[in-house]
Amino acid sequence: MTQAAIDRAAERGCLVSAAVVDQGGHLVHFQRMDAAEIAGPTLAVDKAFTAVAHRIGTAELGPLAEPGGSLFGLQSNGSGRYVLFAGGLPCWLGDRVVGGVGVSGGSAEEDADCARAGLAVYTSGVGNA
Repeated sequence: MTQAAIDRAAERGCLVSAAVVDQGGHLVHFQRMDAAEIAGPTLAVDKAFTAVAHRIGTAELGPLAEPGGSLFGLQSNGSGRYVLFAGGLPCWLGDRVVGGVGVSGGSAEEDADCARAGLAVYTSGVGNA
């Protein structure tokens, strides 16, 4: 999954870090492209963690945490680990979240696209999302 995310980033010409976490939000695999931003390793892991913790992609979660949203204030919880912008996606197995993928280092759209590439590896292996 991380390799697929890295490969997509290379195709797009951006430099990223990619992480996969298990259903408990624990890191199981990580890759960082040479010269990728120094914040990427933390943000990639935390994007994957956030997607697992809340069972939703980080891009979709962000608007819910804005003023007036049903989860306003979320970003001040979770010891600062909740990331509320694109790049984190949960991995579903039937009705359970069993892990997540997170990508950081590009634009929001690039991170989201690279995360989708990583998730595609997972979904092609289990036959569902």
